[in-house]
Amino acid sequence: MTAGATADTDGAALIFCNVAIMKAKGIVACGHIETARAAAAVLDDGGNAFDAALAAMCAACVAEPVLASLGGGGFLLARQAEAGPAGAPVVFDFFGQTPKSRTAAADIDYAPILADFGPTRQEFHIGMGSIATPGVVRGLFAAHRALGRMPIREVVAPAIALARRGVEATPMQAYMARVVGAILRRSPEAFALQASPARPEELVAAGETYRLPELADVLEILAIEGDDLFYRGEIAGRMIADSKSLGGHLDAADLRAYQVERRRPIAVDIFASRLYLNPPPSSGGILIAFALELMRDFPFAGCRRGSPAYVVALARAMAATNRLRIDARLHEVADAEVERVVLDAQLLARYRRFVAGAPAGRSATTHISVADAAGNAASLSISNGEGSGYVIPGTGIMLNNMLGEDDINPHGHHGWPLDRRMSSMMTPVIGIDAGGGIVALGSGGSNRIRTAILQVLLDIFALGGSLDAAIAAPRLHVEDRKLSLEPGFAETAAAALEEEFDCDAWSGKNMFFGGVHAVRRAESGPFSGAADERRDGAVLAV
Repeated sequence: MTAGATADTDGAALIFCNVAIMKAKGIVACGHIETARAAAAVLDDGGNAFDAALAAMCAACVAEPVLASLGGGGFLLARQAEAGPAGAPVVFDFFGQTPKSRTAAADIDYAPILADFGPTRQEFHIGMGSIATPGVVRGLFAAHRALGRMPIREVVAPAIALARRGVEATPMQAYMARVVGAILRRSPEAFALQASPARPEELVAAGETYRLPELADVLEILAIEGDDLFYRGEIAGRMIADSKSLGGHLDAADLRAYQVERRRPIAVDIFASRLYLNPPPSSGGILIAFALELMRDFPFAGCRRGSPAYVVALARAMAATNRLRIDARLHEVADAEVERVVLDAQLLARYRRFVAGAPAGRSATTHISVADAAGNAASLSISNGEGSGYVIPGTGIMLNNMLGEDDINPHGHHGWPLDRRMSSMMTPVIGIDAGGGIVALGSGGSNRIRTAILQVLLDIFALGGSLDAAIAAPRLHVEDRKLSLEPGFAETAAAALEEEFDCDAWSGKNMFFGGVHAVRRAESGPFSGAADERRDGAVLAV
């Protein structure tokens, strides 16, 4: 890519790389150009960063339907300018909630499928029995009531227009549809969401335009009637009737009781900066905090990002974090105690020795980062799992398969605790650097979320890299002694890794390694941003 900026539409500037934009109303980085345009339109009309992030979230449900849905869950990490330099952000947790009761095992609709990434395949479980209580609609309205400036009708308007007008599928979208093809083929309603308009029996191809008119109608009605339509009204009734008759766990009490939780983020003071991360019960933030602490004493001064010493230390930190999940039995630790247990000085000292010396013995998600001229910053991650294959009749909304993912089911399938907010690897991040500048970022990528974010955070805050260089750099991921490696590492670094790990070299960059989208607002005012080419990332400034 060439550094620079070009005019897009409605006065927005499409950013390439890490260009500083002065006198802007705001900036957004996310996983699709149409998602970015929705946020940019709201910023241009006078909305704040939170209005823009919510508008982008709704648009992502149209433009990124494999990754985002009103039937899923997510997190918003919000920093309000009015809180002042010392004001901590707040997390709006609208992730999935386990049902209050279980349907008998013999009656559950629950089946394994393989998501085919090409170089690798990953197993998920889908069906009515995989659906957790969805939180996106509650999250949209709760965050808007607390933080928004514009009327909700104007926030959802870009997504409504996009769903009616249609989205031209990119090569990445066509690829993602093929990855989850087994889920889309689960029902005619699911397949219709990504069917080719010219060849209805085939999935959408790059260059074809698909439309979601039923989803447009739902968004329009929600803006008028509010979130109770989804949790207590007609839409809720359709969901529950099908859950009871088709082998799901959800009932009316689950929907009625669902609430958005506000949480204090984890704060890590490191590399002359303060980083705010998603707290428990989600696991991604605390595991990233742990890995950052393991890397705290690494000699970064004069270090090259791809040097053998650096990549080996990084891979060991990832392996140690994997081992921590087992050794510390985190799924048995009370949410309120997880931070104290994981960041205990003695525990960290033991694992630091592992990183410094001895060799070492997954969900479909999208992210939106927004900053505005007032100093507000929003970091929002949303996921539908991979989708359950069930679409609420007449809505165009596929519900999640959160109960069917290994990453967030440490107790095993059908062993989840009743009526509990689920854990997630999703980790929206806000960082305040030594100069008072604000960085908002996050990633999609299932279990690779934490390793993608870890590498980008280290590049930005420890090595002093730009956003675009940090996001474009090749990545590695360690899990179960297997190290997956993107091309681009020096031969000496790759050889050093191969001495300790079972390495799987990939032929090119891939969405498997996450999709980090980041924006920065310097204390002096300029904006910059970068988005991940692995997931069709786009950046717009207004």
